[in-house]
Amino acid sequence: MTAITSINIQTHRLRTHVLVSGPADGVPVLFIHGNCSSARFFEQTMAALPAKFRAIAADLRGYGDSEPAPIDATRGLRDFSDDLAALLQHAELGIKGKVHVVGWSVGGGVAMQLAIDHPELVDKIILEAPMAPYGFGGTKGTSGEPCFADFAGSGGGTANPEFARRLKERDASEESAFSPRKVMNDYYFKPPFRVEKDREEFFVAEILKMVVDDDHYPGDTITSPNWPAVAPGTRGVNNALAPKYVNLSGFAKIPPKHDVLWIRGDGDQIVSDTSLFDFGFLGKLGAIPGWPGDDVYPAQPMVSQTRAVLDAYKENGGSYREEILPNVGHSPHIEAHDTFVSELVRFFG
Repeated sequence: MTAITSINIQTHRLRTHVLVSGPADGVPVLFIHGNCSSARFFEQTMAALPAKFRAIAADLRGYGDSEPAPIDATRGLRDFSDDLAALLQHAELGIKGKVHVVGWSVGGGVAMQLAIDHPELVDKIILEAPMAPYGFGGTKGTSGEPCFADFAGSGGGTANPEFARRLKERDASEESAFSPRKVMNDYYFKPPFRVEKDREEFFVAEILKMVVDDDHYPGDTITSPNWPAVAPGTRGVNNALAPKYVNLSGFAKIPPKHDVLWIRGDGDQIVSDTSLFDFGFLGKLGAIPGWPGDDVYPAQPMVSQTRAVLDAYKENGGSYREEILPNVGHSPHIEAHDTFVSELVRFFG
């Protein structure tokens, strides 16, 4: 197992907590975590890589042990991608040339934004259960058409208030369906999968490091006259994920120099064309009253939206492959660890 070192690097943007492993002159791989997690969710993956790789995993702002600089949602994911660009160019990391990138969930969106804005830094990309290119909630169709002009059904107001309260109160129990531990085991992974007890405690502790306020998770909220009565604010991560501010379809038009491996589980309940975190699908199920119907507010086709953008990228000369793992949920690198590492080494090798 490769040793992992924890360091803090002060860039011109913020102080970033970083995990590093492997030789300084190894093939660099940047790991980008998703919402409600941290860099440490990648430790097992980093430790399993062959000695020729140098792994780098950073806590995004507001997560883990990085400085909780505020998130300007009106920039979409660019606060995160610009932070990582500054980190990759910092002398302390000593990176020369491009890095391979692994982006998980929201981190997949950050990886795409990084490639759009800083293509000179990015080599091959693994999109692991990535968020849709048109954000989370409020759109329909494979081209991301808004259901309403104000993008109702996306943003900070879509977070479950009970889950947010329990995060803020550092609830490590499993007493409620909205306890972070319960949400992790029910949705990050496909039940009945669970990690071993010590590792579960470690993951829960990392989730509970999140900053919960209007500048971070879930962000500020505003009301809407449109169903389901909430629309994106301007601060915090869930608003940064709103299609009002994030649109990654431009990935299809960048120079086709980034081979892409899209890897996902067939049992993902978070990023799916029938996501249990999407108001359109929940409305159709009857879980949220007043749903205006499929014509107005269908389920967001998250996977289909990603495939459409990657197909367009391929048509413009790019390359991608989709790998679907059976009986796996939202976290292939944890649930199917050996397979994920094998795919990573083969793709980046």
